[in-house]
Amino acid sequence: MPGDTRSLADFAAGLQYELLDSGLVAKFKTYLLDAVGCALHGTSQPWARIVTDYIREQKGEREATLWLQKFRGPSANVALGLGVMIHSFDFDDYHNAKIHPGAPVIPAALSMGEAIDASGRDVLTAMVTGYETMIRVSLATGPNASRLRGWHLTGTTGTFGAAAAAGNLLRLGGDDMASALGMAGTQSAGLWAFLADGAMSKRFHPGRAAQSGVMAACLARKGFRGPTQILEAEDGGFCRATSDQVDLSLITKDLGTRFVSGETNIKPYACCASSHSAVDAILAIRKQHSFHVSDIEEVLVKTSEGVRVQCGFPYRAQGVVEAQMSLQFIAAVALTDGAAFLDQFSESRIAEPPIMELAGRVRVVVDPDIDKLYPKRYPNRVEVILKDGRRFEMRIDFPKGSAEQPMSFDEVAAKFRSLASFAVTRDRADRIIDTVNRLEKLPSIRILRDLLV
Repeated sequence: MPGDTRSLADFAAGLQYELLDSGLVAKFKTYLLDAVGCALHGTSQPWARIVTDYIREQKGEREATLWLQKFRGPSANVALGLGVMIHSFDFDDYHNAKIHPGAPVIPAALSMGEAIDASGRDVLTAMVTGYETMIRVSLATGPNASRLRGWHLTGTTGTFGAAAAAGNLLRLGGDDMASALGMAGTQSAGLWAFLADGAMSKRFHPGRAAQSGVMAACLARKGFRGPTQILEAEDGGFCRATSDQVDLSLITKDLGTRFVSGETNIKPYACCASSHSAVDAILAIRKQHSFHVSDIEEVLVKTSEGVRVQCGFPYRAQGVVEAQMSLQFIAAVALTDGAAFLDQFSESRIAEPPIMELAGRVRVVVDPDIDKLYPKRYPNRVEVILKDGRRFEMRIDFPKGSAEQPMSFDEVAAKFRSLASFAVTRDRADRIIDTVNRLEKLPSIRILRDLLV
């Protein structure tokens, strides 16, 4: 009986478009459109510019396109740049396995797809392969336990998803795909230390994972042998090395019949996904009750222990990354503005004295009932306590954009237009939307590429 790595490799090598149902295909087109929008906006961010400048300086074989940069280069390097661009404002898709699957997987699929002139159908299949692989590895690892060890799972599991996507396009067989996954896993990296000082490294992790995955698939294709028990090995296997709550059965449970990738969520708010149900609760409280932020005595955000550790730290205004991860800031700005979009996380907004003062009155505490559910669900309970003694409370279990409360294609298109307005004309944005919406009919993914040059 094959091991877990080999079973996953056989699935990744054998997945074909004909095995995907129409509902899953429709979801993946929204994931792609959302990722492209995030990337186009991402080109305006300093961390993306630093990375793309570096990639341009490396030059190399003209295989794939770095969007809006007038540059073509090696597919692995371009995947690095696209991954940083997509994750550049923490607005990209997420899964309750505590990962952002699109940021590492889509760059691998698009850069490799462009390099070999793959069809839209083949790229879409590669995307499903990569998402499914990455999500299952994260679930098996025990994502909450791994996160509490300090690992950033988008970086650590993203290598597997990127390798599976690239390997599927390269038509790797099971043996080579197992090697590709092994080489991907041995390159896994990504630590949560960026919150200590507001560093840029969180943006870097998915790009680096995409680059590592493409490299792993290309090396395996040339005959480089990677560890084919990378997931399950007792000594040095990825899952046990990064977590103490491993369930390897989740790698293969219903593999090929139930696509957990279809449970991916799209963000309506430009901040950490674990805070989104708190934002929904705040917006509902604002709508239902009349008060001014100056009336607020205290705000309680009741959440899980994992979210308290990740997002409940004292807010210090040390940069955009910290603001997007801080429940204190997120609650304060959502209460003040009734929104949590791009403007709320600008460099100028995150240090405004009134927001800072209100953030200081937000307390993040553990709710035992919610703690039992996380991260299978991302619930939060918010209580707003006013100076006159009134108290307003709201609990949200399934935030807007989640698989249970999904955004429609039209809603994602509206988000895309807003993000893309930083980089392209309205006419070109509409053509990108139309092209993504008929992705499975494109004879070449370069048709989409030509709109992003």
